[in-house]
Amino acid sequence: MFSLKGKSAIITGGGSGIGKAISMLFAEQGAHVHIVELNSESGKMVSDEIIAKGGMASVHSCDVSDQRKVVALFNSLGKVDILVNNAGIAHVGKVDNTSAEDFDRVYNVNVKGAYNCLFATIPLMKKNGGGAILNLASIAALVGLSDRFAYSMSKGAVYAMTLSVAKDYIADNIRCNSISPARVHTPFVDGFIAKNYPGKEEEMFEKLSKSQPIGRMAKPIEVATMALYLCSDEAGFLTGCDYPVDGGFMKLNT
Repeated sequence: MFSLKGKSAIITGGGSGIGKAISMLFAEQGAHVHIVELNSESGKMVSDEIIAKGGMASVHSCDVSDQRKVVALFNSLGKVDILVNNAGIAHVGKVDNTSAEDFDRVYNVNVKGAYNCLFATIPLMKKNGGGAILNLASIAALVGLSDRFAYSMSKGAVYAMTLSVAKDYIADNIRCNSISPARVHTPFVDGFIAKNYPGKEEEMFEKLSKSQPIGRMAKPIEVATMALYLCSDEAGFLTGCDYPVDGGFMKLNT
């Protein structure tokens, strides 16, 4: 079950964190993984690890906010069976202390970047008779989180794009779903805490972990396994849905 043998999968931001876990798992299940990374060094490390384990992987340096470059890259790959829109950046701030520059930076990567990849992928999938698209949204798209104005805006847009794409291309055999993780323990989280809460790293890690009713952050592989299911043929009846991977955050918090 859940074989991706013979499939070509594009994973943006596939060189670290959740993206790395997805890249590794998809390759393990037989996909040729195309890792799209702004930082080609981190992408190459993952690609090398996949190849060393007998898998198939290629790394491509690309800024997802640049539509011309995204379209050229995706067209050069030819066949695209799976797209995972994972690339994204975070931001801390309320609306009145979020600068226009920071707002645009988050928008350009998280919203425009996802749009650019969808724009480039849909024609290829239509040509190939269908495909599976997975967008990484967030619980921030669905509930109010303190000091996450720009980030929440961007993930709300990702959630809305998921529904729109699923509706518009259902007759083309293109499925589109999203995952909304709560906090996931990645190197990014450790760096984020160190940068924003210097001297209080342990305290903040504990606080953020316990904000999930299950009492801890998710592991990247736990998001990746949901991604595998949603992009596999076994999920062929699922489209236009968002799947929280949140340790009970949205339903069990009181």
